[in-house]
Amino acid sequence: MRLGSFNVMHGLSLEDGRVEPHRFAAAIAGLGADVLGLQEVDLDQPRSGGIDLAAEAAAALGAADGNWRFVPTVFGTPGAGWRPAEGARVPGEPAYGIALISALPVREWRVIDLGRAPVRSPIAIPGGPNGPGRLILLDDEPRVAIAARIDAPGGPLTVVTTHLSFVPGWNALQLLRLSRRLADLDGPLIVLGDLNLPGRLPAMLTRWRRLAITPTYPAHAPRVQLDHVLARGPVGDVTAVLCRRAEISDHRALLVDLGDQQV
Repeated sequence: MRLGSFNVMHGLSLEDGRVEPHRFAAAIAGLGADVLGLQEVDLDQPRSGGIDLAAEAAAALGAADGNWRFVPTVFGTPGAGWRPAEGARVPGEPAYGIALISALPVREWRVIDLGRAPVRSPIAIPGGPNGPGRLILLDDEPRVAIAARIDAPGGPLTVVTTHLSFVPGWNALQLLRLSRRLADLDGPLIVLGDLNLPGRLPAMLTRWRRLAITPTYPAHAPRVQLDHVLARGPVGDVTAVLCRRAEISDHRALLVDLGDQQV
């Protein structure tokens, strides 16, 4: 079984500054994941051509209806104008959030609210063909996690994906909050996501195990690991770890191959 996490940066290519549906689908299909957590996912956004990126990813991985889920965190466009994704979404209104895609059957879904930082913080915007990178001040978005109870080859497995705050300190608080909210779940657990926390820190905060140790950011020359695969309980032996550069995003995709877990 292959699990992965990929911050897709709304499918953007840094080479030409465009979002192309066929390129996005090829990048996702090329990962060969059975379960994939995605961050920075667009829905009906003009900047990504109005594509439903979660649906495109589900099709690329062969996930049946009911085995994938997109959860918006904001309505509108990050970096421009947005509002928290609360209440009803206006038809056609742009949305942005995270997604969890499974080629394996999902028996139960759960969404966990992690809150957001109340302060602005600087964030680096990578450069591209139209100019150099820059530093801007941004309001933090609301953060959530998606949990799925999956019929894995070795037995039931809970897989979670999230994208934590870029504001230092608040991302650690969100991760601790997630750990507490997952404490009541029985059985093996895997957390996939862009945690915006480097190296060993997520494992130190949660006491979950790191299944992959490799830098993932920036994509062209990774120096730091912001994307993680963490485990609690018997999830099986790690047989391979891959850090894949795709034609999209400023992150690399992080993939872990597992043997059957012992239950």
